[in-house]
Amino acid sequence: MNVPQAIDYETIFLHAPVGMCISENRVIQTCNEALAAMFGYARAQLVGQSFRVLYPTMDEFLRTGDRIIPIMNAKGRYSDERIMRRANEELFWCHVSGHALVANRPLGAGIWTFEDVSEKRPVTAELTPREREIAALLVEGKTSKLIARQIDLSPRTVEMHRAKLMRKFAAATSSELVHKLVGLQLPR
Repeated sequence: MNVPQAIDYETIFLHAPVGMCISENRVIQTCNEALAAMFGYARAQLVGQSFRVLYPTMDEFLRTGDRIIPIMNAKGRYSDERIMRRANEELFWCHVSGHALVANRPLGAGIWTFEDVSEKRPVTAELTPREREIAALLVEGKTSKLIARQIDLSPRTVEMHRAKLMRKFAAATSSELVHKLVGLQLPR
């Protein structure tokens, strides 16, 4: 096998098959072609932009940042699946993973990857920002009590949102709701 003498890491980064970026304080410092294409932008349009442009709403951007901080402080890395927004306003499910480059600065310099998972998990219902947040946490397997604690709501309020999600997705049980959220077909 022929191995090149010098590895061109910039070329590898730019043409990696998964969306990648380097950020500082939630501002995109650089990104690769896959990330720009996934979100419907040219690379130059994303460089220097806040991650805010990738979120459906400002509130979701702020709440996600608040949720990430304690996890990044504890582990130095973060991963979840959430609904994001393309340049054309289309919403889609995205798997997001990040790693802080400096342990005590969770939202400082970091490396992030983004994977479009909309083929296996389409956004099929019109959801409010809070419903999107709760749906993402349900997909992670969290209970209403854990969700309530994590996003500073009462368990009863989380249950109300879960009930609305069940109606919107025509799910008879919480298990069926989660299966529909992740795009799986339930056995009959």
